[in-house]
Amino acid sequence: MTDPTLDLGPQARIVARLAEAVTDERLMAPTPCPDLPVRNLLGHLLHLSVAFRDAARRDLGATTDTDPTATVPDIGPGWRAELPEALDELAEAWRDPAAWTGRTRAGGVDLPGAIAGAVAADELVVHGWDLARALDLPYTPDPAALASAHGFLLAAAGESGGDGGIFGPVVPVPPEAPLLDRAVGLSGRDPRWRAQGAAAS
Repeated sequence: MTDPTLDLGPQARIVARLAEAVTDERLMAPTPCPDLPVRNLLGHLLHLSVAFRDAARRDLGATTDTDPTATVPDIGPGWRAELPEALDELAEAWRDPAAWTGRTRAGGVDLPGAIAGAVAADELVVHGWDLARALDLPYTPDPAALASAHGFLLAAAGESGGDGGIFGPVVPVPPEAPLLDRAVGLSGRDPRWRAQGAAAS
């Protein structure tokens, strides 16, 4: 799974553009993540960007040791500047081939650098989908990041016996469905989820 050629920059920019579209009125809108409205999803994206940036740099400490489920993530007043900056720094940190080697830590879990990079790609792809669906916006993830995320999710589902492990029960998706739908299903989400009042595609 080592892939030092995977550039997280394109997917990070897609997420940043989606975040830029969030109005203050939409901060409490529901998302496909249970119990996480938009503002808390944005907080999660901010915190994970910092954590995986530091994991790539091997700057291990509070940001990489914290269990992401320990508290409900949130944003502060400066999030509109902080989130795109953290996403840029995340992408830049993973452009170093050394980030994909050896071992590191994220979410309080020690893991190989290559796995951490794949998890970062998965987080950006799936939470990008979450945010786009919450805002009822079109979403086309970066193909390379999507392929990496799908491979990681497929492996995780297989290792957990098909229940999805920490990602929740796998939602069955037809094998001929688009790769994004299959990745979303593997992450425990229903690809048919729509914001209230949104038209089904």
